[in-house]
Amino acid sequence: MAAAETGMPTAESSPSSEDVLTDVRSKAALVVVSLGADRASQIYKYLNEQDIEDLTYEVAKLGKTTNNQVESTLDEFYKLCLTHKMMTDGGLDYARNVLEKAFGESTARNLLEKVSKTLQSKPFNFFMKGDPKALLSILQNERPQVIALIMAYMDPQQAAQILEQLSDEKRILVVEGMAHMDRVSPEAIAIVEEEMKRKFATIITSEDNMNLGGIDFVADMMNNIDRSTERKIFDLLGKSNPELAQDIRDKMFVFENILDMDDRSVQRFVRDCDTKDVVFALKNASEDMKATFFNNMSKRMADTVRGDLEITSNVRLKDVEEAQQRIVNIIRSLEERGEVIIKKGGEEDDIIL
Repeated sequence: MAAAETGMPTAESSPSSEDVLTDVRSKAALVVVSLGADRASQIYKYLNEQDIEDLTYEVAKLGKTTNNQVESTLDEFYKLCLTHKMMTDGGLDYARNVLEKAFGESTARNLLEKVSKTLQSKPFNFFMKGDPKALLSILQNERPQVIALIMAYMDPQQAAQILEQLSDEKRILVVEGMAHMDRVSPEAIAIVEEEMKRKFATIITSEDNMNLGGIDFVADMMNNIDRSTERKIFDLLGKSNPELAQDIRDKMFVFENILDMDDRSVQRFVRDCDTKDVVFALKNASEDMKATFFNNMSKRMADTVRGDLEITSNVRLKDVEEAQQRIVNIIRSLEERGEVIIKKGGEEDDIIL
């Protein structure tokens, strides 16, 4: 797509009317198909069952499309994504100024109108740009149920930053609240928003019940939490609600799951690891874990790591956990690009012979 390859477009193409899809569902299906199966599957995990069913139906009946239909649809999708990012990161005035220079006043106005409706329909959107410390000062004294509801609307990384700073007792209650959350009525959302009104001077209404939280969300959030906080949460949650703790673990990928990876995937991520991180990460690792690393790295690197392990002492647990987390982050990044295969707890692989 020209827009994606050259950066900000400076002129609009003018495909004929028969080459422009007008149905929103058909456009969504075309975008999903264009992304490919692996990337499309990442989008599906954020949709509710009805949306998945509707979108899959549209994909199934999409049929043949012209190059111009693909081009125009992806160009529109790109512009909407760009507009959304500029509005959330830089604000309405900034977005309008950039879009008008890039696409012209008419197109900019249409894009801003579409994205504004999307942003205004999402409750607690005013939290998205909030500084974690400022949000914590407001949220830490709220009821766990309220915190869970608000955090369920945050992206996992932002929610993780808040969760790390909560007290141990409240943290567990919030995790349980999010994990057990399913559909939340507009009335309940309105009550919480009203409670927040004096602090944020913003109320965003919701017309439909929305899928929030859930095990997948908590697992994604936990993947963004530092190892020390993660361990503490699971220790406490394992005592109060062991089934929930296991359900969350089954959806996560953690350092210990490296043992379940195939050799080729281990060899791939090891190439991107800093040797010092490998040494620290293996300092308190099991013999099986050490063997997994040594068997899948070059002889030269293996000799270096073994030698450093022998002479490295007085390593703080915090440093070990941070090194393990950096390695896990590399693995997750490679998985997103389809370069490694990871198996999370509880998953069964389908083997094709």
